[in-house]
Amino acid sequence: MAMRIHATIEDLYRVPDNRKAELVNGELVLMSPTGFLPNYAASEIYVSLRDYARRTKSGYAIADNAGFLVDLPNRQSFSPDAAFYTGQPTGMKFLGGAPAFAVEVRSEGDYGSAAERAIAEKRADYFAAGTFVVWDVDLLSEDVIRVYRAENPDTASIYRRGQQAEAEPAVPDWTFAVDALFP
Repeated sequence: MAMRIHATIEDLYRVPDNRKAELVNGELVLMSPTGFLPNYAASEIYVSLRDYARRTKSGYAIADNAGFLVDLPNRQSFSPDAAFYTGQPTGMKFLGGAPAFAVEVRSEGDYGSAAERAIAEKRADYFAAGTFVVWDVDLLSEDVIRVYRAENPDTASIYRRGQQAEAEPAVPDWTFAVDALFP
């Protein structure tokens, strides 16, 4: 009988080549690198959040590949594509707790019924960990940004090209032009 060894936070710190990974159900879940458009979109969101954070001094804009440690029965970490964090800085260590706002930008493999289930489960985990707002960014859909909030997690506000998306109440008075996601 094979014995299964559960991965730990220390294992997460030692992921080879600093690859993006999350700790879910005791396993390291490695994430593939993304293509141009999803990375471009996440970068644009991060830059806008960084400008907001500098202006308001109300939190920290966090770019792709940062680790957020959480304590859920099935999940010990997140690594969103962009985020806004209002907790304490942690130096060289992973951030403590969930971000106030998390952005997940879909890549090529994030389509189909299994992907939809996984996205919904991860969103539920974000809310269980204390995240207030989660964006599901789908660059191939007319409904480009779906904004989910912890107080009504199954209903999304939809933003399309030509509109300004928001992340209330996690990032007060911040808006983002949907068109900025596209070069």
